[in-house]
Amino acid sequence: MSHSHRFVRRFAACFSFILIVNSLAVVSLAADVEAKRPNILFIYTDDHSYRTVGCYPDSFDWVRTPAIDRLAQRGMRFDAAYIGTWCMPSRASLLTGHHQFGVESMRMEGDYPGSAYDPEQCPFWPSVFRQQGYVTGQIGKWHTGTDTGFGRDWDYQLVWNRPLHTSTAGHYYYDQPITYHGGETKILERYSTDQYSDWAIDFIRGEGRDPDKPWYLWLCYGAVHGPYTPADRHLNEYADAEVPTPADIFPPRAGKPAWAQRIDNWTKGPGGEPMFRDRTLQSWVHQYHQAVRAIDEGVGRVLEALDETSQRENTLVVLTADQGFAWGQHGFRHKVAAYDSNIRAPMIVSMPGRVPEGSVCRTPVGGIDLVPTFFGLAGIDVPWEMHGHDLQPLLSNPEAEWDHPVLLTNTGQQYGSNTNNPPTGEEAFFQNIPWYVMLREQRYKYVRPMVAGEQEELYDLQNDPDELENLSAQPEHQQTLHRMRDSAITELRRTNAGFVDNLPPVE
Repeated sequence: MSHSHRFVRRFAACFSFILIVNSLAVVSLAADVEAKRPNILFIYTDDHSYRTVGCYPDSFDWVRTPAIDRLAQRGMRFDAAYIGTWCMPSRASLLTGHHQFGVESMRMEGDYPGSAYDPEQCPFWPSVFRQQGYVTGQIGKWHTGTDTGFGRDWDYQLVWNRPLHTSTAGHYYYDQPITYHGGETKILERYSTDQYSDWAIDFIRGEGRDPDKPWYLWLCYGAVHGPYTPADRHLNEYADAEVPTPADIFPPRAGKPAWAQRIDNWTKGPGGEPMFRDRTLQSWVHQYHQAVRAIDEGVGRVLEALDETSQRENTLVVLTADQGFAWGQHGFRHKVAAYDSNIRAPMIVSMPGRVPEGSVCRTPVGGIDLVPTFFGLAGIDVPWEMHGHDLQPLLSNPEAEWDHPVLLTNTGQQYGSNTNNPPTGEEAFFQNIPWYVMLREQRYKYVRPMVAGEQEELYDLQNDPDELENLSAQPEHQQTLHRMRDSAITELRRTNAGFVDNLPPVE
């Protein structure tokens, strides 16, 4: 063999070796990138007011939520989060990234809370995460159609399918029919909050998932929804806690629209104390807060599992609720209405090294902002136009410039194009509350009812956090009113609200 031939062979061998090494390096780098894709733990509570969480200044001074407070210490507390108006549309928005009016084909069907949707018209985004290499899991309450999406949207699912099992729709704490991974359904006799926490811990520790893949887990507690049943171990807590009576629990309510004057859930007891169904406001609020205690304990145990498995640093943890719940404020014992007491939810986001620890973001945000945020952090392109905005700038700096107002709408039990023509008369009210458009821009909140003859509302939440003084009729606030009204229309057009040109005229 000639010298030149030997040189060519040696060069070819060396070149092949270099290619192999480089290929291995690329594979190694790809595996490293895959390993660093963040897990996402999304903890979702029910009818859970921000006022029940100790780290929120508006909570009672006797509230005890040490685990959730520690989560806030290791992350960012959002001061004003508007996730939804009531249970089902809130969840529909969190599954699609769309406001209620953009969730096409979702509908109530059969006995309440029976519901259905067409997955072709109404795809849920966890299916995209599955296609992009994530393991997706959902545990707990399901409230968006009888089709829970196992095998399409979820790899792992232990679910109380409330729309399917309508006869057990009130079984929030015991005796739930749980469907295991799209198969067998068995009655859960254990206290649901505790069991959901245990299942989440099992998933975090690796049960039912590929350990080499990143994961997304939606942990949906049924608590603290009515009947607000505490765990037995918490029945004696807060027994002597003082609960002040809200200023406008009884009508009349100066400046409020006519519909709000009719809200009258509470009566006066022998001593003038507010009563509902022969129980005092104080006893109801005690019980409600007692039921939160098990959520707090469960959150603590779930976070411990992340620490014990060395996954905390690479896991985005988000805790929020479908909406809040009013106890006497403006006469309510309910959600849905656009007042902060009814719908403002807690929201805490934590990821050590990514989210500033112990920080507070005072910029108002919406639930629909969470979906593009999840996609952005996972490095996955959004599969369709989202109504919200990626929160990563705020997660890096809670004081970052943010020019996105928060839009929230209440269209009762109607979704998608079924909201294009707002109804009139009694059909325009859901649970005695009119359909409405709400817009929050920094300190101001604007509410436009979708009912002719009802008054707009405008509140300065910096000076009037309890929303007792409606500024909409005051001459000195007309410029702000018109600006907010125009901003609401602009945001409705941006998000393709079908009813934007069919709104009744303002008074």
